[in-house]
Amino acid sequence: MLDVALLGTGGMMPLPNRWLASAMLRAEGRVVLIDCGEGTQIAARLHGFGFRDIDAILLSHYHADHTAGLPGVLLAMALAERHEPVVIAGPPGLRRLIAAVGVFTGRLPFEVNAVELQEGASFEAGPLRISCQLGDHTLPCFAYRVDLTRAPRFLPERARELGIPVDRWKTLQSGEPVQLGSRVVAPEDVLGPPRRGLSAAYVTDTRPTERLPAFLSDVDLLICEAMFADPAQAERAVERKHLLFREAGALAAAANARRLWLTHFSPALADPLHWIEEARREFAAVTVGYDGLRTTLAFDEDGHGPRSEQ
Repeated sequence: MLDVALLGTGGMMPLPNRWLASAMLRAEGRVVLIDCGEGTQIAARLHGFGFRDIDAILLSHYHADHTAGLPGVLLAMALAERHEPVVIAGPPGLRRLIAAVGVFTGRLPFEVNAVELQEGASFEAGPLRISCQLGDHTLPCFAYRVDLTRAPRFLPERARELGIPVDRWKTLQSGEPVQLGSRVVAPEDVLGPPRRGLSAAYVTDTRPTERLPAFLSDVDLLICEAMFADPAQAERAVERKHLLFREAGALAAAANARRLWLTHFSPALADPLHWIEEARREFAAVTVGYDGLRTTLAFDEDGHGPRSEQ
């Protein structure tokens, strides 16, 4: 299962009823935080999330509304008695940011591994595979995709036919061959066909690009910025390099996403829900995000696709 939650849905500045855009993803007890604007630690507490299990923090870019909450979150992790290393990843320039954050946090009880990513890079955080793709903003800004793979089904009847002892099954399930005398049994001999995994993506502070739809292809949940709602603000969206509601919907459609959550709303947008039809004209399965929105993506029993438990 893959748990996904929006901690905040605002852009530029926090509002009394809307914290800055940030998301948490959790699988097998491992947690990834994406973006960390001012007040992220307060938003996390309000919605019942802790800090002890955050293994990776992904920063889309280094504007303050996506990074100013980092000192507070790191200190909250220290107070939660975190001692294991933490990965903080983002575009080039991250090490300078981490050095500046260190002025506020002082020495932490855990190691911070700053990973400056290049476009197309990928790495693992526990069971999650994280990859990135550049958007089109006023400075380098990454979209992130998080994939939870699913192993093929183990076929015990086939293992018995091949005479494999039960205590060797786990080795084959983990993808390693087993030596039985002069015979080698490969994992594919006792595993079923590939099964579809789960995926979520986070896209913010960008104009549409030619490469984003392929990067987001078939994602189960797309969390996408929608800074501007009114089509009359199209020129402003282009100038500031953000998306309109309808452009976020068009991106979800082009990527063949299964669901779309809109986020990162302009402070001037008092009621984002009022504009939902702008996105629906392009993509039907859209939800206007709000602080605390969460879902659990779960594997279907047949392995063909995800169930969603809201």
